[in-house]
Amino acid sequence: MMRLFDSRLTYTALLWLLLPYVFFHLWWRARKQPEYLEHIGERFGRYLVKSDKPVIWLHTVSVGETRAAATLVRGLRKKYPHHQILLTHTTPTGRAASEQLYGDEVLRVYLPYDYPFAVHRFLDHFKPQIGVLLETEVWFNLIHQCQTSRVLLLLLNARLSEKSAAKYARFPHLVHEGLHGLNLIAAQTDADAQRLASLCGRAVSTMGNLKFDIEPPPAMLELGTHLRKLFGSRPVFLAASTREGEENLLLSALQNIQDKNTLTVIVPRHPQRFDDVATLINQHGFRMQRRSLNEVIAADTQIVLGDSMGELFAYYTACDIAFIGGSLLPLGGQNLIEACALGKPVLIGSHTFNFAQATELAVACGAALQFNTPERLIDSLNRLNNDSALSLTMGQAGLHFVNENQGATLHAIRLMDSALRSKA
Repeated sequence: MMRLFDSRLTYTALLWLLLPYVFFHLWWRARKQPEYLEHIGERFGRYLVKSDKPVIWLHTVSVGETRAAATLVRGLRKKYPHHQILLTHTTPTGRAASEQLYGDEVLRVYLPYDYPFAVHRFLDHFKPQIGVLLETEVWFNLIHQCQTSRVLLLLLNARLSEKSAAKYARFPHLVHEGLHGLNLIAAQTDADAQRLASLCGRAVSTMGNLKFDIEPPPAMLELGTHLRKLFGSRPVFLAASTREGEENLLLSALQNIQDKNTLTVIVPRHPQRFDDVATLINQHGFRMQRRSLNEVIAADTQIVLGDSMGELFAYYTACDIAFIGGSLLPLGGQNLIEACALGKPVLIGSHTFNFAQATELAVACGAALQFNTPERLIDSLNRLNNDSALSLTMGQAGLHFVNENQGATLHAIRLMDSALRSKA
């Protein structure tokens, strides 16, 4: 116990030393994304919204977690109609995705930084009956304060790469006791569960991945049909959720595409990079149009810049082949499940440690092709453009792959319900 206190005390002292950087970070990010300067009080536990109902709290850091939680939010609203769902976020893009997906059906605020006073304010203000951290969010003062305040706190849909596990292992006492402070941990895969168990020395169950339960919003399917009409009858290649450094590699490799009639749609992961990517496309000499203008795509346009937020399902609906970004460079990859759920053949790079098992399963069942260089990406694209039967087979394999791995939402709700019943 004393070692835990000393570890957490040191951790908290470091947080205080970093406080000036916190404000600098917000200012720095706000240069390209002004939303970072909004709701600053919430980041320190000051809130204007409040609920007069019992609160079920889910922490969904950014866009990916917020979208993945959609079926869970719907299931909880159905099972607990007299409760208020509270979503907390860390990024403005996560908050914007919440507004787009759920509107007034939920409350949404920023989770405070992990300072004891801010965490105490948050818990005292909302008084959640239960809290759920999704994926890899572990905040040690938050966990400790939930214990002190007798708030149930679960880590669900948990994932932990080998790289992240090695980082956590550098602080064994803090991490061990912090994870022990959670009421329950359920991981996406057996490998994730084993890595988490090795850090905390307790049982960690496997629940599957919420992302497999994703249901494409009807409005996005309709928008996708509209986009396809704007794109025309050409083959459409989508580069989804690309990260910094990848667009340059991709644009250079696109010079070797065989079917010059192919329309490439590039959707950067982060909206603050839209203008930078537009400049890069122009520097490579491609004729470009912006999605935000909502215009019919001209016959000589080579690239559409997907400079819109929250429309990824629409882009997947409108494309023929999808490349999943974050995987050309050692960035861990992005979620390929959404593209598979819409029956699209998937291309993905070799750097997929954040989605390792999903990628391995997709490749193994024939839903995805994996490569290790941008040149191999274009070779795979050329192959699929020339082989419609292979594209169809991969798309069907993707649908089967998603259907076979669903069920995590029901599992999560059962775990939450059991925890609430045991508390009662």
